[in-house]
Amino acid sequence: MSNTKEKILVVDDEASIRRILETRLSMIGYDVVTAADGEEALITFHREQPDLVVLDVMMPRIDGYGVCQELRKSSDVPIIMLTALSDVADRITGLELGADDYVVKPFSPKELEARIRSVLRRLDRTTIGNGIPSSGVMVVGDVKIDTNRRQVFKGNERVRLTGMEFSLLELLVSRSGEAFSRGDILKAVWGYDVDRHVDTRVVDVHISRLRSKLENDPANPELILTARGTGYLFQRITDGPPS
Repeated sequence: MSNTKEKILVVDDEASIRRILETRLSMIGYDVVTAADGEEALITFHREQPDLVVLDVMMPRIDGYGVCQELRKSSDVPIIMLTALSDVADRITGLELGADDYVVKPFSPKELEARIRSVLRRLDRTTIGNGIPSSGVMVVGDVKIDTNRRQVFKGNERVRLTGMEFSLLELLVSRSGEAFSRGDILKAVWGYDVDRHVDTRVVDVHISRLRSKLENDPANPELILTARGTGYLFQRITDGPPS
C-alpha cells in the first residue's frame, strides 16, 4: 500500500485501460484521476495537481508528446509514457521531451505499478551515495548543486531539472570521478533489475538532457563525461564544501 496517498493522473483514450488502471492503482493505495484526451489531461492536471502522470502517446486532440511538452514548460512532475509504437526512435522522443520513463503496450499492469513505485520512491530519497558533503552543497565551476533542497544553479540562475534528472545527477556527483555503467545507473535511479533486458537509451537521453542544461558546450562536456566502453561519470570534485 502507498503510505502517502499520492495522486496519479492516468491519461488514455481507451476507456478500458483507464478503468483497469484506475481500479488497480486505487486498490494499492493511490488517489487516481483520469482523462480521455490531451486537452482534458491539461485541464485535469492543473486542477488536480497530481504527483505523477501516466500518459498515453496516441490520443486525439493533443497527443502525449504535446501534453508532455506543455507540462514541462512549468512542471517537473514525473511522467511515465505509455506507447504502442514499435519504433525505438518514437519512444525516445518522449524521453527527449521530458518523460521520466516509458512502458510499451501491451503492458502488464504489474509492470506499470512497479515503474510507478520506483519513480515515486526514487524522488522521495534524498541521499544516494556517501561522497556528498554534510552541507549537501557542491560547487563545480559555475554550477552549484544543493542535494538537500534538490536544486541546481548555474551562475545565478536556477536550472529546472525533473526529479529523475536530479536523481541521476546526484548519483554521479556522490561518487565523482567514478564511472557508472548504464546498467548500474538504471538499477540505482530507475530501479530496473540489471538481469532483465531493458533499453539503456533511457540513460543516454537523460544524460543528454542534463548536459544541455548544465554544460557550457554540451557537445564537448566538461562536467558529465563519457567513460568509453563503460558508461558515464561526473568529473572528480576536489574542492571542499563552499564557505
